[in-house]
Amino acid sequence: MSTRVFVVDDHPVFRDGLVALLGSVEDLDVVGAAGDGPEAIEALSDGCADVVLMDLNLPTMSGIEATARLAALPDPPAVLAVTMVDDDDTVLAAMRAGARGYVLKGSVGAEIVAAVRTVAAGGAVFGAGVATQVLALASPGGGAGREDDGLTEREREVLALLAEGANNAQIARALGVSLKTVQNYVSRILDKLQVSDRTQAALKARGRPSSR
Repeated sequence: MSTRVFVVDDHPVFRDGLVALLGSVEDLDVVGAAGDGPEAIEALSDGCADVVLMDLNLPTMSGIEATARLAALPDPPAVLAVTMVDDDDTVLAAMRAGARGYVLKGSVGAEIVAAVRTVAAGGAVFGAGVATQVLALASPGGGAGREDDGLTEREREVLALLAEGANNAQIARALGVSLKTVQNYVSRILDKLQVSDRTQAALKARGRPSSR
């Protein structure tokens, strides 16, 4: 079954390029495109897409606000932020709003396609700079290693892999445990960190406030 993808960008050339790129991939189906936030929200209100590539610098309504609006839908799509600059605060604001990660506009096509597939599968996508900071704080002695979070050493290992964008199957292979075991770890991590999803757990590890 194909992953339904929607593209939001106010630059026609870049938007059309993304549509052409994603439309050429066998397991992806581009179901629409929009030039601003309100247009995207209206088009996506019926749950027609699985993944939305969201430009963060949009006219009328910011990509961050549009992401938050989409995240509030009854059947929200996975939002992948698209940005020109690897800016920590902007990226983290997008993820607090509900994005599952981000890609740079200068990324090669294969990286963008891989990111779409990752978020469609429930994973998260972080750039090297953000991932490094998340991982540093997720390690023992870092932000997620505080005694008051209640995480065990193995749970911190799972959180570190989760912060890299690994899905449950990849975590299971990396740690040599069963998929069910990983699912149990992730469930306990979300409960202990008092967050509702994997992306918010990574943000929590970074010591930033998370929205629920």
